[in-house]
Amino acid sequence: MRISYFINQYPKVSHSFIRREILALERRGIEVERIALRGWDAELVDTEDEQERDQTSYVLRSGIALLAFVAMLSFLSHPFRWFSALALALKMAKKSTRSWPFHLIYLAEACMVAKWLNDSGSDHLHAHFGTNSAEVAMLASVISGGTYSFTVHGPEEFDKPESIGLAEKVQRSAFTVVISSYGRSQMYRWINSDDWHKIKVVHCGLEPKFHEGAAAPIPSRPRLVCVGRLCEQKGQLLLLKAAQILSRKGVQFELVLAGDGELRKKIESEITVLGLTGKVSVTGWISSADVREQLLASRALVLPSFAEGLPVVIMEAMALRRPVLTTYIAGIPELVQPGETGWLIPSGSVEELALAVEACLATPAAQMSYMGEQARLRVLERHDIDREADKIANHFRDAIQTRIPVLASQT
Repeated sequence: MRISYFINQYPKVSHSFIRREILALERRGIEVERIALRGWDAELVDTEDEQERDQTSYVLRSGIALLAFVAMLSFLSHPFRWFSALALALKMAKKSTRSWPFHLIYLAEACMVAKWLNDSGSDHLHAHFGTNSAEVAMLASVISGGTYSFTVHGPEEFDKPESIGLAEKVQRSAFTVVISSYGRSQMYRWINSDDWHKIKVVHCGLEPKFHEGAAAPIPSRPRLVCVGRLCEQKGQLLLLKAAQILSRKGVQFELVLAGDGELRKKIESEITVLGLTGKVSVTGWISSADVREQLLASRALVLPSFAEGLPVVIMEAMALRRPVLTTYIAGIPELVQPGETGWLIPSGSVEELALAVEACLATPAAQMSYMGEQARLRVLERHDIDREADKIANHFRDAIQTRIPVLASQT
């Protein structure tokens, strides 16, 4: 079995879960072809990502002239399929927030992907994310005549399901993966009920080498870590306001913001303005090994997100026996249990966030250790990468065996 994976950008610091899935499939003897639009010149911090980059083919790397040439060859070789894909691209443009020229570019990209699929003898195409990646995969399947599937992570797909043609993508897919029961419920909202059977839950998983080893005791120092891209939806600005409340109350704490992103300058400015210099620090992007060390050096992970799918860093913290303080949104409550494995708070409430952080810092070490053990048991039961890879591999086999045709009449 040879599966082609298609991602907008790969590898990427925040896409380690895709790498884990691919490597787990390869351990099962499945050949995986990596295809991405871009990412050949991205800054990386993990040696594993550097190795992945060497194995990835990049659609846009050779420039627009080659893309146009391949699109012309595709038209000459399979004109009926090509016009079917063109009609579908224009159909997708009707409700899209992106104008029709973007969708013609997606068509050209799909021609390149389809060529590589045919050249490599790929059995099936799988895309990660339900946005433009899934559209390119869908168009490539029309041109190549093969099957495709895609994984929806959220929250972006659930914010604009109609403008990205989510229902169309699911209808034409062999199957569609979601990463939580919450994600499945959101897909049910936006697709035809006749297609509900296509929605498959496959969790993101952890590799044993990340969390194996002797248990590291929870440190006595009042240190918390927040891991994630520095952006609005992760809620770091709200966390700084909660930190200011605690500082004014005289609560002792250290807070590490591990990550980088578009809000870094604003966050660093707010740290100064709120009088949190010396209490709050920003690391920038760090490797998976460094994330592990940051989690082990902290009492708990705090993640005050406004919108999520189901963050992998929550799984990582729990696997390392660290309780989690986070918000009651999306798929998070399926994993984090209040009072057992961490704290859940209403999203957007700085007061509730401050109270929960204070409670976490005041919890005795023995209770924190108990919560950490419960957290580890729960995440390993639900998010083992090899078990989840078996699930998606079986879905690939079913898709290949049934060979669901892509019908031009659906256009």
